Amino acid sequence: MWYGEYQHTLDDKDRFILPAKFRDKIKDVKRQKFYITRGLDGCLFFFASGVWQTLEEKLKANSFAKQQSRSFNRLYFSGAQEVELDSQGRVAIPSYLKEFAQIKKEIVIIGVADRIEIWDKQRWSGFYQENKTKFEAAAENLFE
Repeated sequence: MWYGEYQHTLDDKDRFILPAKFRDKIKDVKRQKFYITRGLDGCLFFFASGVWQTLEEKLKANSFAKQQSRSFNRLYFSGAQEVELDSQGRVAIPSYLKEFAQIKKEIVIIGVADRIEIWDKQRWSGFYQENKTKFEAAAENLFE
Protein backbone atom coordinates (compact mmCIF):
# COMPACT_ATOMS: atom_id res chain seq x y z
CA MET A 1 0.00 0.00 0.00
CA TRP A 2 2.86 2.44 0.80
CA TYR A 3 5.75 2.74 -1.64
CA GLY A 4 8.50 5.20 -2.47
CA GLU A 5 11.12 7.41 -0.86
CA TYR A 6 10.49 11.08 -0.07
CA GLN A 7 12.59 13.76 1.57
CA HIS A 8 11.00 16.31 3.90
CA THR A 9 11.90 18.76 6.63
CA LEU A 10 10.33 19.06 10.07
CA ASP A 11 8.71 22.40 10.82
CA ASP A 12 9.21 24.35 14.06
CA LYS A 13 6.60 22.20 15.82
CA ASP A 14 8.31 18.92 14.80
CA ARG A 15 5.64 18.17 12.20
CA PHE A 16 6.15 16.65 8.79
CA ILE A 17 3.84 16.54 5.81
CA LEU A 18 2.98 13.12 4.50
CA PRO A 19 3.90 12.82 0.82
CA ALA A 20 1.05 13.74 -1.55
CA LYS A 21 0.83 10.18 -2.89
CA PHE A 22 0.30 8.90 0.64
CA ARG A 23 -2.31 11.55 1.39
CA ASP A 24 -4.19 10.59 -1.78
CA LYS A 25 -4.32 6.95 -0.65
CA ILE A 26 -5.57 8.03 2.77
CA LYS A 27 -8.43 9.95 1.14
CA ASP A 28 -9.29 6.91 -0.98
CA VAL A 29 -9.55 4.57 1.99
CA LYS A 30 -10.92 7.20 4.38
CA ARG A 31 -8.37 6.50 7.11
CA GLN A 32 -7.31 9.32 9.36
CA LYS A 33 -6.08 7.54 12.49
CA PHE A 34 -2.49 6.30 12.62
CA TYR A 35 0.03 5.02 15.11
CA ILE A 36 3.67 6.03 15.33
CA THR A 37 6.18 4.11 17.44
CA ARG A 38 9.77 3.00 17.82
CA GLY A 39 10.88 1.06 14.78
CA LEU A 40 13.82 -1.16 14.07
CA ASP A 41 17.24 -0.15 12.73
CA GLY A 42 16.86 3.34 14.20
CA CYS A 43 13.73 4.53 12.38
CA LEU A 44 10.14 5.18 13.40
CA PHE A 45 7.24 3.00 12.25
CA PHE A 46 4.00 4.65 11.14
CA PHE A 47 0.95 2.40 10.73
CA ALA A 48 -2.62 2.88 9.56
CA SER A 49 -5.03 1.83 12.32
CA GLY A 50 -6.10 -1.44 10.66
CA VAL A 51 -2.54 -2.70 10.25
CA TRP A 52 -1.70 -1.54 13.78
CA GLN A 53 -4.59 -3.50 15.26
CA THR A 54 -3.58 -6.68 13.43
CA LEU A 55 0.01 -6.33 14.62
CA GLU A 56 -1.13 -5.53 18.15
CA GLU A 57 -3.16 -8.75 18.30
CA LYS A 58 -0.14 -10.79 17.14
CA LEU A 59 2.15 -9.20 19.72
CA LYS A 60 -0.38 -9.57 22.55
CA ALA A 61 -0.64 -13.28 21.72
CA ASN A 62 3.02 -13.78 22.66
CA SER A 63 3.51 -15.21 26.13
CA PHE A 64 4.11 -12.55 28.76
CA ALA A 65 6.01 -15.24 30.68
CA LYS A 66 8.85 -14.92 28.18
CA GLN A 67 11.29 -12.14 29.07
CA GLN A 68 12.08 -11.28 25.44
CA SER A 69 8.39 -10.84 24.64
CA ARG A 70 7.81 -8.65 27.71
CA SER A 71 10.79 -6.45 26.92
CA PHE A 72 9.87 -5.98 23.28
CA ASN A 73 6.21 -5.23 24.03
CA ARG A 74 7.12 -2.74 26.76
CA LEU A 75 9.40 -0.74 24.50
CA TYR A 76 7.20 -1.05 21.44
CA PHE A 77 3.86 -0.15 23.01
CA SER A 78 5.19 2.42 25.48
CA GLY A 79 6.64 4.26 22.50
CA ALA A 80 3.38 4.21 20.57
CA GLN A 81 1.31 7.31 20.02
CA GLU A 82 -2.03 7.55 18.27
CA VAL A 83 -1.88 10.43 15.80
CA GLU A 84 -4.16 12.04 13.26
CA LEU A 85 -3.30 14.10 10.24
CA ASP A 86 -4.25 17.73 10.42
CA SER A 87 -6.10 19.44 7.55
CA GLN A 88 -2.80 19.97 5.69
CA GLY A 89 -1.65 16.36 6.02
CA ARG A 90 0.85 17.07 8.80
CA VAL A 91 1.81 14.80 11.67
CA ALA A 92 3.76 15.78 14.79
CA ILE A 93 6.58 13.54 16.01
CA PRO A 94 6.65 13.30 19.82
CA SER A 95 9.98 14.44 21.27
CA TYR A 96 10.82 11.04 22.80
CA LEU A 97 10.42 9.38 19.38
CA LYS A 98 12.40 12.12 17.68
CA GLU A 99 15.19 11.47 20.19
CA PHE A 100 14.96 7.69 19.73
CA ALA A 101 15.38 7.97 15.94
CA GLN A 102 18.00 10.74 16.30
CA ILE A 103 15.92 12.95 14.02
CA LYS A 104 17.20 16.46 13.66
CA LYS A 105 15.44 18.48 10.92
CA GLU A 106 15.68 16.63 7.61
CA ILE A 107 13.87 13.31 7.31
CA VAL A 108 13.29 10.60 4.74
CA ILE A 109 9.86 9.00 4.57
CA ILE A 110 9.77 5.59 2.94
CA GLY A 111 6.89 3.32 2.09
CA VAL A 112 7.51 -0.29 3.05
CA ALA A 113 4.32 -2.03 1.89
CA ASP A 114 2.17 -2.15 5.07
CA ARG A 115 3.99 0.58 7.00
CA ILE A 116 5.69 3.90 6.56
CA GLU A 117 9.14 4.44 8.03
CA ILE A 118 10.49 7.81 9.12
CA TRP A 119 14.26 8.22 9.18
CA ASP A 120 16.70 10.96 10.00
CA LYS A 121 18.17 11.86 6.59
CA GLN A 122 21.78 11.09 7.55
CA ARG A 123 20.83 7.87 9.28
CA TRP A 124 18.87 6.70 6.21
CA SER A 125 21.82 7.55 3.98
CA GLY A 126 24.11 5.45 6.17
CA PHE A 127 21.68 2.53 6.18
CA TYR A 128 21.25 2.75 2.42
CA GLN A 129 24.99 2.92 1.72
CA GLU A 130 25.67 -0.03 4.00
CA ASN A 131 22.91 -2.21 2.56
CA LYS A 132 22.64 -1.37 -1.14
CA THR A 133 25.43 -3.78 -2.04
CA LYS A 134 23.74 -6.57 -0.06
CA PHE A 135 20.46 -6.13 -1.96
CA GLU A 136 21.09 -8.79 -4.63
CA ALA A 137 22.51 -11.30 -2.14
CA ALA A 138 19.47 -10.85 0.06
CA ALA A 139 17.21 -11.41 -2.96
CA GLU A 140 18.95 -14.70 -3.71
CA ASN A 141 18.35 -15.91 -0.16
CA LEU A 142 14.79 -14.63 0.12
CA PHE A 143 13.48 -15.73 -3.28
CA GLU A 144 14.83 -19.25 -3.68
